[in-house]
Amino acid sequence: MKKLLILFIIGGITGMQGQTHDISVDELLGKGSPELFGDGIHLRKEAYECFLQMQEAAAKEGIIIANASSYRGYSRQKQIWERKFRKYTAQGMPPRQAIARIIEYSTIPGTSRHHWGTDIDIVDGSKKVSGDLLDPEKFAHGGPYEPLKKWMDKNAHKYGFYLVYTDNPDRKGFKYEPWHFSYAPLSIGYLQQFRKIDIKEKLMADRLMGVEAFSESFIEQYIKNNILDINPELL
Repeated sequence: MKKLLILFIIGGITGMQGQTHDISVDELLGKGSPELFGDGIHLRKEAYECFLQMQEAAAKEGIIIANASSYRGYSRQKQIWERKFRKYTAQGMPPRQAIARIIEYSTIPGTSRHHWGTDIDIVDGSKKVSGDLLDPEKFAHGGPYEPLKKWMDKNAHKYGFYLVYTDNPDRKGFKYEPWHFSYAPLSIGYLQQFRKIDIKEKLMADRLMGVEAFSESFIEQYIKNNILDINPELL
């Protein structure tokens, strides 16, 4: 896959998507005010338009791609972080253990790909399920979202979307998320821009709960494993 120019074949028509534009550091950290599109689906314009094309194609085969979560700003991610930190420390976990538990699936505020308006968590809206919608078992063999997963595995790349946290057994960092897809023509460039930020400086300045456990080595490993050990198609 070419990094910033990707060839798509949609509806039998070949077209090119444009290059990633630079966005501000605040937007990369979830603190900006990006222009987002979609009624209940908050993505950048190009990502949203391609998502609609993908959604329409899937619907023709009986797959209803529904949004479970798309854009999340810094404040929302901070709420998630603090809720989990309080929960785990109240159970008696020391801060480092609580943080390790949190970052199995949740990002540190300011480092989430959902801050960029390029990433989306999806489910099959035609299926009625109980409990947590975003459960890997629901996407596995025999699960209610198995047809959705098979369709996405076969077709998502045609519209620029790639699974972020794969089930590659050698991958580190966040656990397997069969629901989380990223619009590569934009997010590849945003990740390159994000890597230029002094993340440790930003995190320490924000004084998050548990920040005292953010050592130099912890931040280095978090960047290496959680931010960068992803689907290679998105690097």
